[in-house]
Amino acid sequence: QVQLEESGGDSVQAGGSLRLSCTASRPSSYCIAWFRQVPGKEREGVGGIDMDGTTAYADSVKGRFTISQDNAKQITYLQMNNLKPEDTATYYCAARNGWLLREWYYTYEYEFWGQGTQVAVSS
Repeated sequence: QVQLEESGGDSVQAGGSLRLSCTASRPSSYCIAWFRQVPGKEREGVGGIDMDGTTAYADSVKGRFTISQDNAKQITYLQMNNLKPEDTATYYCAARNGWLLREWYYTYEYEFWGQGTQVAVSS
């Protein structure tokens, strides 16, 4: 059974950093993506990572966020640096069976989701 759980969300000042973790009990054929959502808005893709470590990022976070993984521990990390108030959201990790798609950011491509972890960035 595939299970995902996020952790690491917190309140932080603008310019600060956080590292989110996604503990994903899953087969090795699944890739992981991070999404975020604010009230009244569509869930937005943040980035994703393939089983071989290849990553993709949304333009809004490129250069500030880094996704990595520990395959042995089945943990996927979202390192967030230079946080901005517009990064405030609930962050979710998601999994799909297969490689990360070139257009990876559609929520309907992901079968499994965690419950989310809250990130609040104050100015």
